[in-house]
Amino acid sequence: MIGLISATAAGTAARDRLAAAWPDRTRVYEGDVAGAVRTAFAECEGLVCFLATGAVVRMVAPLLSDKRSDPGVVCVDEAGRFAVSLLGGHGGGANALAGEVGAVLGAEPVITTATDAAGLPGLDTLGLPVEGDLAAVSRALLDGEPVALAVDTPWPLPPLPVAEAGEYTIRSTDRLVRPTAREVVLRPPSLVVGVGASRGVSEDEVTALVEAALREAGLAAASVAALATVDAKADEAGIVAAAERMGVPLVAHPAETLARVAVPNPSRAPLAAVGTPSVAEAAALVDGGELLVPKRRSVRADGSPARATCAVARRPVRGRLAVVGLGPGARDLLTPRAVAELRGASVLVGLDQYVDQIRDLLRPGTRVLASGLGAEEERARAAVSEARRGHAVALIGSGDAGVYAMASPALAEAGDDIDVVGVPGVTAALAASAVLGAPLGHDHVSVSLSDLHTPWEVIERRVRAAAESDLVVTFYNPRSRGRDRHLTRALAVLAAHRAPTTPVGVVRNASRADESSLLTTLAEVDPTVVDMLTVVTVGNSATREIAGRMVTPRGYRWQRPEVTR
Repeated sequence: MIGLISATAAGTAARDRLAAAWPDRTRVYEGDVAGAVRTAFAECEGLVCFLATGAVVRMVAPLLSDKRSDPGVVCVDEAGRFAVSLLGGHGGGANALAGEVGAVLGAEPVITTATDAAGLPGLDTLGLPVEGDLAAVSRALLDGEPVALAVDTPWPLPPLPVAEAGEYTIRSTDRLVRPTAREVVLRPPSLVVGVGASRGVSEDEVTALVEAALREAGLAAASVAALATVDAKADEAGIVAAAERMGVPLVAHPAETLARVAVPNPSRAPLAAVGTPSVAEAAALVDGGELLVPKRRSVRADGSPARATCAVARRPVRGRLAVVGLGPGARDLLTPRAVAELRGASVLVGLDQYVDQIRDLLRPGTRVLASGLGAEEERARAAVSEARRGHAVALIGSGDAGVYAMASPALAEAGDDIDVVGVPGVTAALAASAVLGAPLGHDHVSVSLSDLHTPWEVIERRVRAAAESDLVVTFYNPRSRGRDRHLTRALAVLAAHRAPTTPVGVVRNASRADESSLLTTLAEVDPTVVDMLTVVTVGNSATREIAGRMVTPRGYRWQRPEVTR
């Protein structure tokens, strides 16, 4: 919950705007301002104070405890011009909150955290437990000193400007190691602990067993991603409480799923009790990986039979592939989600001209794999290969990456061994449509006239089907030096089914600085003005030119069918 505090009429007006925008995330604190700040500080994960920063500093100073647990505090000035991340920029989430507040109120976020100001990810914001000399290593990154990355346990990380060797080190490991001087240790969530138990097992017995297994194997408890068990034990109080104490989720699997997992130590007892010959080992290995600690039993102080078993596995590293649409070219049509993926990727793969388009958004340390035209399949394979190595990868394409772009070849290569996310983008067809008016107001189809991968006979058959169906048609890749007749032939197919006065929109470089557009008709359109940077949209029988705009009615009965120029 985010606490909102104000003192003046102007501040209250801005406060109420934020409360209206986030009704489920915010709570307004009224009354004495100092008392409101104290109460909100104790109850909320974040505070937005519509007060002077100096006043807020004085009020929160006595309340500060630990930056890992204190709420983030954002101050908004009286005029609503700035949203200042005052306290808890990283740990408290104030930097992100300042950006969100700024987006709602039209205020400029003010971020002074050094790593954010330099475009570097904070080592304490990676979503991983971190140990060691965080301040010294972060300062070394900021100062450009050589910082080595030592990866004992691979995990997808954002870009870091690291060297092969250096006096400072960032180590990624699930091993129980103590950070040395000038070293930061990141704990990837790479371990799964499988747990089996008898009814009535205590929380202490389960916890002691798991802690001993990890400690004796030299594994870090901070790298445990989950406790796992059979679904028949999902409500076992001792296991549930142990997971809560460790701060990890409890994952339950059906017995028939666990029964299919090959394990080194099957047993008849769990088979008779819950329907699988293994609980602990099978639950740890159900998603694959390496068994680090075979099944072991708990030891009870009174010598009575053990009531819990556990096993530990290192799960396979899952790289992450984000397939990102960059939009039609204008920077303000690049979505915030796309920007976030670009800044979070340690490896960027794309066509060289698209890479140049967004290179300024990349964080220091991003490894770029760029190639020229015609290498789509090679780029797709490279992106998937890098993700399989455990990297966070962004594969970019223009418009929407799923429309005549990189998503299709990439997903044809990718298996279920990596995580794949799609980031939609504004397509060329949509950008051109916005320039022309509303030509896509009803059913429409997009057809690429490039026969590089599709035979012309197939393309022509699709154009004819669109013509016979009276669909609005948008042509991608309409004309090039080597294909200077394809658009003419496609328009001829449409002309056999549509009136010569059918509107045709021609838009070149939609949304870019040298954008141009032309609204003409099927009888008058000149294919020679069209090139590969152009989108051609041909209306259907209902499309009209209205006030210089191309409009396709949505077909509602109340619309006047007689509307013309």
